[in-house]
Amino acid sequence: MTSFSYRKQLTIEWGQCDPAGIVFNSRFFEMFDASTWRMFEAALGVKPHELAGAFGIMGIPLVDVRANFVKAVKFGDVVDITSRVREFRRSSFDVEHLLSVAGELAVEGGETRVWAARSKEDPEKIGATVIPGEVIAKFTGT
Repeated sequence: MTSFSYRKQLTIEWGQCDPAGIVFNSRFFEMFDASTWRMFEAALGVKPHELAGAFGIMGIPLVDVRANFVKAVKFGDVVDITSRVREFRRSSFDVEHLLSVAGELAVEGGETRVWAARSKEDPEKIGATVIPGEVIAKFTGT
């Protein structure tokens, strides 16, 4: 379990909603993705588009995503999203997202991502590689 959390507040815009003014569920996955990248920027001090060059990877591709929709989120709602890495493994990690409105949980989500690099033998191939200890330390405080 990690100690570093990233928090952001945002206001729901009309373009994120269906005609009834309720956030269309796929938009939450966009929020999760943006929050993950910003969390890495905040923890590592590296902008998302510079992460690959700074660590010799091609990125942190998403391999699984899930959500539990607890309460409707509507046009004009001010939401708080908190994201944290729940677990680091050798080459993958799980991110937890909690989205609340007025202090009440509205959506809980999760992602699994891979620390991925191009093969040195065949640059067309992409595969998982070991997450550096220095990266994990920024999230765990160790």
